[in-house]
Amino acid sequence: MNVPCVWITGAGGLLGSYLLKTAPQFAPGCQVVGLRRSELDLTDFAAVRERFEADRPTAIIHCAAMAHPPACQRDPEMARKVNVDAARCLAELAAEIPLYFCSSDLVFDGTRGNYTEADAPNPLSVYAETKVAAEQIVLANPRHTVLRLSLNFGRSPAGNRAFNEMLRADLAAGKSFSLFTDEFRCPTAAPVTARAMWELLGHRAAGLFHLCGADRLSRWEIATLLLPHWPALPGRIQPDSVRNYQGPPRPPDCSMDCTKVQRLLSFRLPGMADALAQHAEEVA
Repeated sequence: MNVPCVWITGAGGLLGSYLLKTAPQFAPGCQVVGLRRSELDLTDFAAVRERFEADRPTAIIHCAAMAHPPACQRDPEMARKVNVDAARCLAELAAEIPLYFCSSDLVFDGTRGNYTEADAPNPLSVYAETKVAAEQIVLANPRHTVLRLSLNFGRSPAGNRAFNEMLRADLAAGKSFSLFTDEFRCPTAAPVTARAMWELLGHRAAGLFHLCGADRLSRWEIATLLLPHWPALPGRIQPDSVRNYQGPPRPPDCSMDCTKVQRLLSFRLPGMADALAQHAEEVA
């Protein structure tokens, strides 16, 4: 019998690396191929097609992205090439197999929060616009799946991809800064998200799903949960309001309702406090 082959793009990033780590536990019968940028440039579409023909994957989990919103604002052309055109290439190659595409809660404008899959996106940034465009391409195939994710904490291979890593680095450098008490997300642990994604692949679940933590937390609340894990860092944070922010538009409340995906999972999606209790080593 042929062993199922699963491609994981963005294997050098946060979520992709956890999918690789957890594959022996949650996908023991699969050959898992982690694709890192150094190994395959997803914007070299001829090379991607050649590798696809060689590996013949039976499913693709597409985590790779240009994911830093300010970088996308500075270079929208590159953001569209990486986030939209690469997704289109993979969707075309994967026409007959499952494709799981990682999108974002930032596709919403944040005017009300607790968004369900029935709510229409209204992107406020180039990054969010590229995610919406890619979602539409992926969902045109009924075999394919879009997973809208929120913030994930953990340890990335580079040590600077997860929000907790960036926060810790700033505090370790002795920086003092503000975090908003009125900007909300639904954070969770990358190992939790990876486990859920493997279960969804096992179910061959297709369509659009929200996948995030169970709690709606402000940036300030998220930081206060993390700070006890780093008691000796010299930096300081203080609360502030997003109303005082002077930069490009920011969606104030991108919290999402995960009822739909929860029905398919064998475990309860935890809030951040519970996720930290279960995975404290990921932020130490």
